[in-house]
Amino acid sequence: MRFLELFKPISRVIPEVKPPERKVSFQNRLIWTLLALLIYFIMSEIPLYGIPITTSGDTFTAYRVIFASARGTLMELGIGPIVTAGLIIQLLAGSDIISFDRSSAEDRGLFTTASKFFSIVMIIIQASLYIVSGQYGSVTLTKALLIFAQLLVAGLIIMLLDELVQKGWGIGSGISLFIVGGITANIWWMSFSFINYDGRAYGAIIAFFQGIWTKLPVPSWFFRPNGAPDMIGFFTTIAVFLVVIYMEGMRVELPISHSQYRGYRGRMPIKLLYVSNIPVILAYALFANFQMVGQFLWSRWNVANDNNWLSWLGTFTYSSSGQPVATGGLVYYITSPQTLQGVMNSPLRALIYALIVIVFCVIFSITWLEIGGLGAEDMADQLLESGMQVPGFRRNKQPIVTLLNRYIPTITIIGGAIVGALAAISDFFGVFGSGMGALLAVSILYQYYQTMVQEQVADLYPFLRGAFE
Repeated sequence: MRFLELFKPISRVIPEVKPPERKVSFQNRLIWTLLALLIYFIMSEIPLYGIPITTSGDTFTAYRVIFASARGTLMELGIGPIVTAGLIIQLLAGSDIISFDRSSAEDRGLFTTASKFFSIVMIIIQASLYIVSGQYGSVTLTKALLIFAQLLVAGLIIMLLDELVQKGWGIGSGISLFIVGGITANIWWMSFSFINYDGRAYGAIIAFFQGIWTKLPVPSWFFRPNGAPDMIGFFTTIAVFLVVIYMEGMRVELPISHSQYRGYRGRMPIKLLYVSNIPVILAYALFANFQMVGQFLWSRWNVANDNNWLSWLGTFTYSSSGQPVATGGLVYYITSPQTLQGVMNSPLRALIYALIVIVFCVIFSITWLEIGGLGAEDMADQLLESGMQVPGFRRNKQPIVTLLNRYIPTITIIGGAIVGALAAISDFFGVFGSGMGALLAVSILYQYYQTMVQEQVADLYPFLRGAFE
């Protein structure tokens, strides 16, 4: 029996969003997309029952960007369970435990069911870990069950919203939509918040003008040693955005033509960031789950940090706010120092952290190349099925595969290393929303721009629609 067939009995009870029976207009897809984003923002502001919204001492701050989560709210878990479940599914597919025919509607449906099943399992596991690891302090059984129920329902809603967007009702991916929404809100808050923070506004731009108005020393206009957002972080954020935008435009373009419409000529771009933001999302999702498990094991069996086996995974101590902070072990080295001061205090840790991020981004880039349908053979199949061909080559798969293999594997490795280095190093300079957040925001917005352009091109040239799918 194939692995996917195990999910046939539960496919009838797993909640799902039915795909549209006919093509939804671009305007209606945009409305559904904005509606899903609005629901996400509303859930990000609704506090969990009995849990105050606070960000002080949050040990998962660095990972909330990719999880699109907000501490103490219904979006506490964010898209974390979905991303983690996707990581598990891709690993199973990469190891050939899961094999399915992409052209078979039944297999695609079972694969979707398996993805949602693992997502629900991860919602249950992560919600339980949050509660038992002491993230909400000491809670009674009743309150723990209420928190668990809230996280479970919120996780199911986010899972269905993601499916709604992906199945043709919306534009792009729900995961990407929530990530860019959370990053944008975070950057806006860190730039323009009027909330008082040690005598000045929390927002960097507001605090900058306050410093000028109150005639503070010029260095304090740009640098704030108390950890609040400052103009150095603001300018670095702009610089990172510009660098990522520039890299998004770097590509190798192969000429293509249509086998039937001989007047049509075009180019097939192979971008430097070929696999886009997927590797960094998977890498940081893996790190976050390591930290979550490490905290749980430490809080239960290694509070004194005297168990050598568990200490290898991670040692912690309680901060002044009562939250566990990594002090050693693997968890310590996969957690960013976050600031230049932190880098100067622990340069070896910063170097190891950057190397780990780069290595894992390269690994996930190569892995995603094969299991994400981006390899040379998959791209050659897409070209031939859409009626396209490469001028000068026979309309045969093998010559096209040979040509694509000259570029795709090398660009994938280089792009993965660049993405990992940018995400890791940008964190050291106080980039708003984290360096990883800036990278994800630009990549996702660029993908949305490409999707909108493709929609317009496909409307003008219907025969090209197959090349975009």
